[in-house]
Amino acid sequence: MIKKQNVLKKYNLPEKVEFCKKCTISNQRPRITFDEEGVCSACNFAEFKKNKIDWNKREEELIAILDQFRKNDGSYDVLVPASGGKDTSFAAHELKHKYGMNPLTVTWAPHLYTDIGFKNHQNMIHKGNLANIMGAPSGNTHRKLTKISFEILGDPFQPFIYGQTNFPLQIAVNFNIPLIMYGENGEVEYGGDMKNAFSPTRDYRSDHTKHYFSGLPPEALTDYGVDMNDLVPYMPPKNEALDAIGAQIHFYGYYKKWVPQEHYYYCVENTGFSANPVRSEGTYSKYASLDDRLDGFHYYLSYIKFGIGRATSDSAHEIRDGHITRDEGVALVRKFDGEFPVKHYETFLEYCNIDDAHFNEIIDSWRSPHIWSRIDGEWKLNHTVSNDGIKD
Repeated sequence: MIKKQNVLKKYNLPEKVEFCKKCTISNQRPRITFDEEGVCSACNFAEFKKNKIDWNKREEELIAILDQFRKNDGSYDVLVPASGGKDTSFAAHELKHKYGMNPLTVTWAPHLYTDIGFKNHQNMIHKGNLANIMGAPSGNTHRKLTKISFEILGDPFQPFIYGQTNFPLQIAVNFNIPLIMYGENGEVEYGGDMKNAFSPTRDYRSDHTKHYFSGLPPEALTDYGVDMNDLVPYMPPKNEALDAIGAQIHFYGYYKKWVPQEHYYYCVENTGFSANPVRSEGTYSKYASLDDRLDGFHYYLSYIKFGIGRATSDSAHEIRDGHITRDEGVALVRKFDGEFPVKHYETFLEYCNIDDAHFNEIIDSWRSPHIWSRIDGEWKLNHTVSNDGIKD
């Protein structure tokens, strides 16, 4: 029997569900905050970006940082964690072709590549003319960790996030590349901890476990029968090793006004990026998170745990970027949010070595009573976003 999870306690969520007055996100997103007018921290940060930041000055700061780390001897002087998607490809391509750096892109492989994801990754290398190292862990270990994470964290993507976060740091140490340039700071762009909102950097000594690992670092999986030796690819290098090379983690989104739709157009032209011919399950968009066949289950579990699905996330940032109105966002959420990712469902079951009954047992274990009610044998959200703010 799977233990029922206490979502409220685990993620320190407010029991009363509220929706942002400007976008479609709710206060159930972990670490997000709302002001007295009912506006979320991500919307307030978006307004700050529009009205308060001198982007010319920020670019001057960027150039000064790049000059500090520029090597000019043919060796790599900036490391960019990059999947081949629109955002990180944009950052890596600009760093090389606009600012004259010699970036090494580093990819932590998806669970199972989609055709379009692998094509975009290869186009980043060949059409974007960018060097790349890809890391892929042992398949059996990754499958085991994925199943465990699905069961105990309600997120099958956690093993990928371990590697996506830590593998680039390992490569930075091995290749002596002190400057590590991530794309956007997701905590401030999409709603979360605002401690680094006005800083270009993130301290690698902190925040990993809280922001990226749901409070469960990879070494904690030894409690679930995983050998520590199998977890080495998922672990960060020692702080002493990062200190020895003078490592600094920067966010490109601090220096550049971060607009994902504009990155899409940039990469179509410069790195051969292609969108899906059809929309992604659970949303209306075609150009984000295309790499992995298991993507949809990460977003679906967010919908189950928090009532926040993929269409909510997409529409919220597109409202902030001025691409759609809130009314349009609400309509899109009510049409697409929570759509079951049926396309790769059988693949997911096979990958995790589980059956349909076990899958549904795990899903239901993450349904919090403040989010869900069972009515006439069917699960229903207690609250949904509306043009008036909230609908019971």
